[in-house]
Parts: sequence; C-alpha cells; structure tokens
Amino acid sequence: MKLIGFFLVLGLLCACHMWHARANDFSVDNDFAEFEDFDSDDSEFVQVDEPKSNDPVEQKPVPKLDDFEDDGVVEDEDDSEFEHFKDEEEFEGYDESDLKDTPDPKGPKTEPKLTVAKLPLHFRTHWDSFWMEMFLLAGLTSYFANFLMGRSKNSRLANLWFTTHKQLLDDNFVLVGDDGKLEIENPGLIKESESVYTLWCSGRTCVEGMLVELRMIKRQDLVSLVAGLMRPTQDQIHIKAEISKESSDSFVFSVGSKKTITKFFKELDDLSKYCSLVTKPDERYSVPSGFSILSEIPEATSSMLEPRIVQALHKYHDLIDYIHISDQYCGPVPTQEEQQSATLKQTDVKRMLLVGLNMPKNCDMEQMKPLLVLVFYILEKLKRYRLSKEGKNKADKNRQKVQEEFLKSTHAARAEAAATRREEKRKQEKDKVMSEDDPEKQRRWELKEQKRQAKKKAPKMKRLAIKSL
Repeated sequence: MKLIGFFLVLGLLCACHMWHARANDFSVDNDFAEFEDFDSDDSEFVQVDEPKSNDPVEQKPVPKLDDFEDDGVVEDEDDSEFEHFKDEEEFEGYDESDLKDTPDPKGPKTEPKLTVAKLPLHFRTHWDSFWMEMFLLAGLTSYFANFLMGRSKNSRLANLWFTTHKQLLDDNFVLVGDDGKLEIENPGLIKESESVYTLWCSGRTCVEGMLVELRMIKRQDLVSLVAGLMRPTQDQIHIKAEISKESSDSFVFSVGSKKTITKFFKELDDLSKYCSLVTKPDERYSVPSGFSILSEIPEATSSMLEPRIVQALHKYHDLIDYIHISDQYCGPVPTQEEQQSATLKQTDVKRMLLVGLNMPKNCDMEQMKPLLVLVFYILEKLKRYRLSKEGKNKADKNRQKVQEEFLKSTHAARAEAAATRREEKRKQEKDKVMSEDDPEKQRRWELKEQKRQAKKKAPKMKRLAIKSL
C-alpha cells in the first residue's frame, strides 16, 4: 500500500510539472499579445485617468518597446507590400509618385469634415415675416366689417322707403305686404337677400296685384363695391302691376333711357316682336333728350305720352328708368335651347305695367312719392283708354301675324308630334286586337292595315278640274 501511494503521488507531481511546462510554452509563444492593440489602434496610446482618491493603487509597470527588441523584430510591411510595383522590367511607365498618393490602408484614419450649413434665424422671431398672413387677416376683417355695414344700410334704406310710402299704398290697395295667398303675421317688406326686398300689394280694381321689388346696391359685397367703381350702379325700385283681362286695350309701348330701352328691345320677347324704335322721339313726342321710345301703334303712343306724363318725365328724368306697357308680356326672349325643349304651345302672356325707378343719391324718399302717384295715374288711364277701330284692327293683325309665324316655325315639330300620337294609337289598337281570341277579327284588322300601307306607298296624283265649254 505504501508503494502504491508513493507511485500515485509521483504521478501527480509529474502531471503538475508537465502542466506548468505547457503553460510556460504558451506564454513564451504569445510574447507580443500585449502589443496587438497597439498596432490596431493607429499607434496611439490611450491615457487612462488616474483615480483621484488618496488610497494607494497598485500600478503595473508599462512594458517598453526596448524590452522586446531582443525577442523579435517587427517588419515594416508598407515597403514590401508594393515592392513588386517597383520592378522596372515588369511595369513600364511606372511612377513612384502614384504609390505615394495611394492611401495607406493601415495608416491613421482621418475623420470626415462636416460642413454645417449657415441657417438664417427662425422666421417666426420677426413680425415682418408674417406680412402675407397680416394682409389676408386685414382683408377678411375689412370684408366682414363691410358686410355688416352694407347689410345694415340696405335694410335701413328699404325700411325708410316703406315707411315713407306706406300711407299712399294703404290708400290705393286693400292689402299691403300680403299677396292674399298666405297669412302673414307682420305684413311688410320681405327680405329675399341682403340686397333685395319685395312688397306685395293687392285689392284694387282692374289690378290683379302689384309687386314692388327694391334692388339695392350689393353693399355687403366688397368685390361688388370695387366693381361698381368702374361701372357705377344705383339703387332701383321695380314695380310690376298685373292688369286684369279686358281691362285695357291691346298694344305694346315702352319709354325710358336710351340704354335701358336698347337692352329691352334685344331681351324682351314682346318688344322685339311687336315694336319698332321711334326715330327722333324728343321732336315727335317731346320726351327728354336721352330717352327712347318703342311703339307698336302710334295712336296709343300719342295717347300715353300726354302732357302730364311728359311733364313728369322732364321733371324726374334722372329718377325714371323705364315705363313699359304690354298686353303680350311673356318675359325675355327664349334661347335656342329653350325653343327646342319648349312645348308646341305658345307661351302664356299677361297684361302688365312695368316701371323702373332710380333712388335718389341723397336718400330723400319724399322725392319719390310723386313717382308712385304717377304709377297709379297710368293704371287709371289704361283702364279708361280705348283704341280706335283702325288701331284695334292693326293690333289684331299684328297678333295674328305673330301667331302664324309661330305655327310656321313649329309646323315640322307639330307634324312629327301628330305622327307619333297616331303611331301610338295604332299600336294600342293592335295590342287590343291581338289580345282577343278572335282570328276573324285579327284577319280583318291585318287586311285593313295592309290596305292602309299600300295607300300610303302609292304615288300621289292631283285631280284636275276641267270646265265644260
């Protein structure tokens, strides 16, 4: 047992000795392991800050390069790496400067230069950077301020006109501010928009009703005000009175400013069909200069332009825009598209008195009272006036001529519509016969249809009547 224990201890000692010998060999082979970081760190030493505490810290001695000169030699691989390029026999035209310009892959790494752009100061720090926003804000503020002021002024002018003329309207109509169809708690002006007000009046002999429309300047719209500087406009009052049937004779007549009458002659259907422009109206009818006349029957024109009306035209020529009397009023001239889509029936016409008045610039509504009295005077005159026999015959011929022109222009359309109605009627008759279980009746209907088609396809012949001698 002692011998066995001796050999075991000896074996353990040999194993330990061999292990220590192997460890020493590994340390000898890795003599330059401490300098691997030295080569990869671009030959720069990293300085570690020493602790500031007063406790003594054991410092390891830093090995010097001289200590390793005897153990090994570090070869400079920079020259040997490009040595083959220096062979003059193998490379012709080789220049050593090219090699010098080649960056050394193991050389010190240069950091890229960062160029910081010079940015201006933040624009929000200066109020002058907000000039566009301030301009828009000022524009919106002025627009809404003008809207409120313009709306209130239009409302004030409309109410001023109504209060000034209300007593005169009550004396001539039973209902003022009510058309008689709808019950209104507070009869008066009806606000259609910020610049348009209407007033209905009814309850007068020979008059179905009268509509007063106040068309103000669009003061609430700043754009319209700016446009009005180039094309000035005025506040206007348009009066439309519908006259009862058979309460006045048939004629068409219009007098007013030259600009308005020329526009009406092109746009209104009744004036373009029945009237002609009177030449030199100031000499023939003594109307103010700058006025024009559209007349159908000279007799009616002379009767309507009596001395009282002519005197009113001269006195209020700046406030009277037009006076239009017609028994064939149907609105503006229809466009070509409206004519194509319109029915074959002629448009319904009305007997109307239309008057256009301009409001005074000084807003003196008392100055407009005589003009409303003039409207009532013209209504009474139309009720009493009657054309002569010759004038009435001429008016009837004119209306018959317009009717014939309408029928001629719609002849093709009416013929096509009649043919469509006949085809529809024939189709209904055929469906009715075919739905019945009577072969004989169906055979007779088919025979009748064949005769009709043959007659339709046969050439037409004219019969000549020969008088016997």
